[in-house]
Amino acid sequence: MDTLDTGATAWMLTSASLVLLMTPGLALFYGGMSRTKSVLNMMMMSFGVIAVVAVVYPLWGYSMSYGPTDIGGIFANPFEWFGLRGSFDGAAVDGYGVPGWVGVAFQMTFAIITVALISGSLAERVRFSTWLVFVLLWVTFSYFPMAHMVWGGGFLSADGPIASLTGVAPIDFAGGTVVHINAGIAGLVLALIIGKRPGFGKEPMRPHNLPFVMMGAALLFFGWFGFNAGSAFTADDLAGLAWVNTTVATGAAVLGWMLVERLRDGHATSLGAASGVVAGLVAVTPAAGSIDPIGAVVLGLIAGALCAAAVSLKFRFGYDDSLDVVGVHLVGGLTGTVLIGFLSTETGLFYGGGAGQLLTQILIALCALVFSGVITAVLGLALRATMGWRISPEDEVRGIDLAEHSETAYDNPTASARLA
Repeated sequence: MDTLDTGATAWMLTSASLVLLMTPGLALFYGGMSRTKSVLNMMMMSFGVIAVVAVVYPLWGYSMSYGPTDIGGIFANPFEWFGLRGSFDGAAVDGYGVPGWVGVAFQMTFAIITVALISGSLAERVRFSTWLVFVLLWVTFSYFPMAHMVWGGGFLSADGPIASLTGVAPIDFAGGTVVHINAGIAGLVLALIIGKRPGFGKEPMRPHNLPFVMMGAALLFFGWFGFNAGSAFTADDLAGLAWVNTTVATGAAVLGWMLVERLRDGHATSLGAASGVVAGLVAVTPAAGSIDPIGAVVLGLIAGALCAAAVSLKFRFGYDDSLDVVGVHLVGGLTGTVLIGFLSTETGLFYGGGAGQLLTQILIALCALVFSGVITAVLGLALRATMGWRISPEDEVRGIDLAEHSETAYDNPTASARLA
């Protein structure tokens, strides 16, 4: 058994705590973007994810993602480490000197935030009970297999057929495919299955509290250092590089987003700045350990500009992605994953590495899109036919907070009506 490294262990426990903080931060971010009559439900969707995934992850999630028995390159045996018992030795120390329990804690927080991201595409119109059942099913059939395929030695890993075909191992440092493409395409599929809110595209549906949005973005930014720098799995130079690249790319993405707003609309907005923060964080997630700061600037500027342009596509194509999960997480995740093929300092096209890495990144992105899209479609359609997704039209107009939770966020009915 390797020797325990208390410094690495402390860093990974800190990183896990930072990533867990991201989900309440997301609740605040999404809650601020919602209308007054929907803010509590939006925040409850994130807290509901924490509750469900925290229970199922130690039961079968960790075993299904990282267990020793691979099943078809898609997932590991969910029963081998069921409940983190049997052959799982919680006291085991990995190659970085970190106990196995700490690895479980860190990976659990990734599962939680990934599912919570999807909720932004469904704001203000779905039954809370159906959402919780979807969380249970989706994390089991989409997230856990994707984590295994990319990080657990499965189909999309360095040991998989894509790497054998191209001769270059895929790069996904902290979750471009596993987290953002996975959640982003799920958000798009569900938005299409569930349908639009009344008045979508015809009446304004403005964020009710922009300070909430900016504070939520700040908490996401803070927590993301656990997400990216923590993915080095120890406190070393790679963690430092990931930290610097995360900050640089995020700053560049904010500038790119605000530039698009300025040219398109004549002004830069606080909502745009907060969204640019998230776009930059999303795009640098898969690349944080494989690019240099110059590449981080390029990646961030491109991602910020593309995501700023992409959020308006829902009006052109008529899908109600309420809080821009598709425009930010899907587009940002695809951008970061593919740009690694150009910007990786060891294998990227711009650094003399040839086209192999670019081809590899495109292929893993496409595989993630297809896998998550199909799984989400099956689950979404099955739940629509059984439990049903939508609250009643009357409740949608009256407000989902009152209908689903028998609560309202604000006591002043005049202000509530004005802000709704």
